[in-house]
Amino acid sequence: MRRIRNWERWGLAGLCLIIVAAIGLGWATHQRATTAQANTRTKVVFWHEMTGPAQQELLTLVKNFNHSQTKYEVVPEFEGNYNEAVQKIIDTHGTDASPAVFQSMDISTSQLHHTGYTTPVQKFIDEDHYPVQKIASGARAFYANKGVQLSMPFNTSQPVLYYNATLLKKYGITPPPVNPSYQDITRVATQLMTRSHKKVQGITVEIYGWLFEQFLANSGESLANREDGHAGTPTAVNFTGPAAVQTMQWIQTNLKRGSFVNYGAGANAVNNETASFLSGRLGMFLQSSATIGQLTKGNPDKLGITYYPHPDGQKANGVAIGGASLWISNDKTTHVQRGAWDFIKYLLTAKNQAAWQVATGYLALNKDSQKEPELQALYQKLPATKVPGEQLRAATPNNTNSGIFLQGLIQARILTQTAMEQIYQGSDPQKALATAQKSMNSYISNNNRSNGYS
Repeated sequence: MRRIRNWERWGLAGLCLIIVAAIGLGWATHQRATTAQANTRTKVVFWHEMTGPAQQELLTLVKNFNHSQTKYEVVPEFEGNYNEAVQKIIDTHGTDASPAVFQSMDISTSQLHHTGYTTPVQKFIDEDHYPVQKIASGARAFYANKGVQLSMPFNTSQPVLYYNATLLKKYGITPPPVNPSYQDITRVATQLMTRSHKKVQGITVEIYGWLFEQFLANSGESLANREDGHAGTPTAVNFTGPAAVQTMQWIQTNLKRGSFVNYGAGANAVNNETASFLSGRLGMFLQSSATIGQLTKGNPDKLGITYYPHPDGQKANGVAIGGASLWISNDKTTHVQRGAWDFIKYLLTAKNQAAWQVATGYLALNKDSQKEPELQALYQKLPATKVPGEQLRAATPNNTNSGIFLQGLIQARILTQTAMEQIYQGSDPQKALATAQKSMNSYISNNNRSNGYS
């Protein structure tokens, strides 16, 4: 074998150095180009309140948006729970610390609108001729006022009834229909209790103001006057209408009979009812559709889902959504606001909405999402997961199922939850609701006076 001469060795070494230097120069050039590109992007600060799997999926969507174009860089920032975020949004408006786009809970809609701190997304819808009809009308209606889209729905849920289909089959019980009445629920709950010899509880209805509102919505009864605030600033609430009283009497009667059970209110109630349901000790409960993932992961029993129950002898009016929407701050430049809108549009594409539902349990709002393979695969594996979306699309939006445009809705929920707790413990439904109504009307009167509303 021929020996390599010294000059050849030095030649090879020199060549290697040249190659390494060239690679280094190329990498440095690439890095400078990348940095320069990043520096030319307009930053769009995005405040959100997502945690767990929803946060992970949201961060993935932000990353993908940033990679999909070169104009904007969305910077996601977690801002705690919904109540904390709303206050921060109000406190920082007009400063460098405020966000360009932010997520805010459903019941803050009226509050945020009346601050005057946001640019209604209707402006961009009109400018782009954006096909907003592709976004579920029931979800859009919640965040609109007098024909103007204030914000765009994003993480959207529906209240539904869950039942253990395996358990019902074990005891020979016909499941409730997909659109059940109170009587249908009473039948199943009673049969579960009697046929299991009280080993299985029939149903629980959490003490939760949101569920109280849904009972009224599905009956077509307004909680606040002026068409639940959609026709003007409410001056009074109505907690004592026929549907409200009838529903509370229905729950109280069945609690006394033992076919319904009271798990209380708050996080403990949700955790306990979920644990009882998964262990086969509870047959049915009412909760958000966002709970689906928790109820299907590792659950050997077949999950059943129906629409929210409606009063006997009448057609369901449809329920309101839960969750949050995306708003655009008006204290940012036109260019930044445009970037915020482009980001919102990206999140609402059919593909991204399908991925969002599969990953989180929130509903895909783009109608074309139903054709996406990822969502079709979910439906094939778990057919019941189609039901919440079908309920949303089945309802025709009207003023009683499109949310309550009322400032102080958190206060209303506190009061109705207090009334529900009293009723569950045996108090007269009419009197308990009347007391809550009187307190809320006083609150509204003082709030309207202080804000100069008529």
